[in-house]
Amino acid sequence: MLKALIVDDEPLARGELAYLLRRTGLVEVVGEADRLEQAIERVRELEPDVVFLDIQLEGESGLDVAKRLAEGMGGRRPEIVFATAYDEYALQAFELEASDYVLKPFEESRIETAVSKIARRLERKEHQPPGAASGPSGKPPGRIERLPISVDDRIMLIPIDKILYICFEDGKTSIVTEDRQYRVNDALTALERKLQHSPIVRVHRAYLVNLDNVIEIQPWFNSTCTLIVRSGNSIPVSRTFMKEIKQLLNF
Repeated sequence: MLKALIVDDEPLARGELAYLLRRTGLVEVVGEADRLEQAIERVRELEPDVVFLDIQLEGESGLDVAKRLAEGMGGRRPEIVFATAYDEYALQAFELEASDYVLKPFEESRIETAVSKIARRLERKEHQPPGAASGPSGKPPGRIERLPISVDDRIMLIPIDKILYICFEDGKTSIVTEDRQYRVNDALTALERKLQHSPIVRVHRAYLVNLDNVIEIQPWFNSTCTLIVRSGNSIPVSRTFMKEIKQLLNF
């Protein structure tokens, strides 16, 4: 049974979410809070597995709660699920290592999905070997599943396994998937940081590639190589990254 804390300044919203969480049969709502300091105190006191966190907290921000928890609790930080009416904060939320982002009005099926996802993440953590590497927040770095990007005033969540490669050309960064290409303003280095716990790695100053989608390795000049991805595109590997790529692909 997951222990959950709900942080929202609207009593009706807290009550509705608590009802839906209990309906899953997987969650015990151990407490509620309606402001930043109270939320921090309740987390330390109750040690929940997951915090369902609203963005707008009557003059305060749920994003600040998430930052405080990341800075002050290290590896003991609970999973964070933002539960809010505002979709424009999704990118910031995932940069704070949020586990999920659920929009109001709540749908029961969406809450069930979020709870199941948290349960799987916590189960993976329990089976992680002792001494495994920790991420910036002190938590074991789980493999990320989606990349949030800004496209036409919307936040798109791109499944990592659909991304073939990312490149910088003509002054713009392009994220290439199996079925389309996204042009974004993010620098390649910024995306590389976001994707550090994924199979997408740097292979060239202008390219990141998803190693899970590489189907062929072709030797090239000066002890370098070219990677062929599922779409048939060729991605160059520079000499700087050859040693690491050989280790990762075991060739």
